[in-house]
Amino acid sequence: MAYDYDAVVVGSGPNGLAAAITLARAGCSVLLLEARDTLGGGMRSAELTLPGFVHDVCSAVHPLALASPFFRSLPLEQYGLDWIHPDAPLAHPLDGQPAVLVERSLDETAARLGADGRAYRALFAPLVARYEQVMSEFLGPLRPPRSPLTMAAFGSRALPPAGLLARAVFRGERARAVFAGMAAHAIMPLHWPATAAFGLMLGLLAHAVGWPVARGGSQHIADALAAYLSTMKAQIKTGWLVESVDELPSARVYLFDVTPRQLLQIAGHRFPPRYRRRLQRYRYGAGAFKVDYALDGPIPWRDAAVSRAGTVHLGGTLAEIAASEGAAWRGEHSPRPFVLLVQSSLFDASRAPAGKHTAWAYCHVPNGSTVDMTNEIEAQIERFAPGFRDRVLARSVRFPADLERYNANTIGGDINGGVQDLAQLFTRPTLHFPPYATPARDIYLCSSSTPPGGGVHGQCGYFAARAALRRM
Repeated sequence: MAYDYDAVVVGSGPNGLAAAITLARAGCSVLLLEARDTLGGGMRSAELTLPGFVHDVCSAVHPLALASPFFRSLPLEQYGLDWIHPDAPLAHPLDGQPAVLVERSLDETAARLGADGRAYRALFAPLVARYEQVMSEFLGPLRPPRSPLTMAAFGSRALPPAGLLARAVFRGERARAVFAGMAAHAIMPLHWPATAAFGLMLGLLAHAVGWPVARGGSQHIADALAAYLSTMKAQIKTGWLVESVDELPSARVYLFDVTPRQLLQIAGHRFPPRYRRRLQRYRYGAGAFKVDYALDGPIPWRDAAVSRAGTVHLGGTLAEIAASEGAAWRGEHSPRPFVLLVQSSLFDASRAPAGKHTAWAYCHVPNGSTVDMTNEIEAQIERFAPGFRDRVLARSVRFPADLERYNANTIGGDINGGVQDLAQLFTRPTLHFPPYATPARDIYLCSSSTPPGGGVHGQCGYFAARAALRRM
């Protein structure tokens, strides 16, 4: 049978682009389809507030891109991608005392933690020393570990709840707070098992590769991937919303950078009832409420050292952060939400007109929330940067539904493509091997709803494409 293409890939997020590139590098003819007029999925950038102010619409900071074996295999710098490293990856302000800064240097970071410095170094030094092994496993497909001793050592610290590990390892509030902030990227309550893994991974990445931003905005990551793909036997078409697999050109395989809910809508009629039921049981997590700011100047942090960091965690103590993250899962809205803030324009002058700045901030809310959290977010910023509101020229507010309209994979504002707890981390999207394949032999899922999960790293798309190539 003659096919129009060897492969059709639907969706141009990091995983869709990774799948298309992997297939094209193997000599396949590829068609990449994107519903929007702009490629990138969660990597897009736009002037959301005022002319000349460039904001990252979804993802902004990309440590996993530097750690990704797939990304490292590509010559993206030849296609315009330039990484910028802030002076420090992370700052965590606290009331009435100097902020905690996570430096690239493990020793310098530990020195800021006083009596907990030795414990912090003991926690992260073994991971930093085995960085390549840890990341190979963490960003690998679902398989037995290739470095079992390393993963056993990591797992012994990663499996407990983040709050429990922080209290067990650290005596002081500074170290506990900064670890809690990193662990809160899990978007789960900090008393849940394995949330410590997220704190360990984010800390490891800060010291091993940094938390960089893309010069000019995250859109440049997507543009570089697309430019590289265009050098091969591939076509890219935007503005094509796929509603059914039956409308697509003929191909040997179809790969979908979508979540299980969309896959059911597009191709559910091709699956047996049992598999459809499994996809229907897939769980989505808490949502995000996001505000982008055009500013008349830099954020006036009470502790000037916070201006050295690209990312700022605003949440105070471990207890406060844990309360905020737990509230979102109880269907509640914290009056003092944990806020993740990025100040890219301090390090990338292309983000705003001369003398002006941008800020990117969001907090976690119940999935599908319709509550406006702007005042709560700004109160948290003002708490550590009095006078912040006086610098605001314009703001762009996005509720979870807005995020989902912009990027259909963000179901109810869930930016991770589904809950990443123990019950679902290793069974994304179902208990099926390989997880990327479906009972329909020509249909594959290549989104962050498959291992290794959320983040801009492309590994889900890479492994899905490899699985498709083996079957082809």
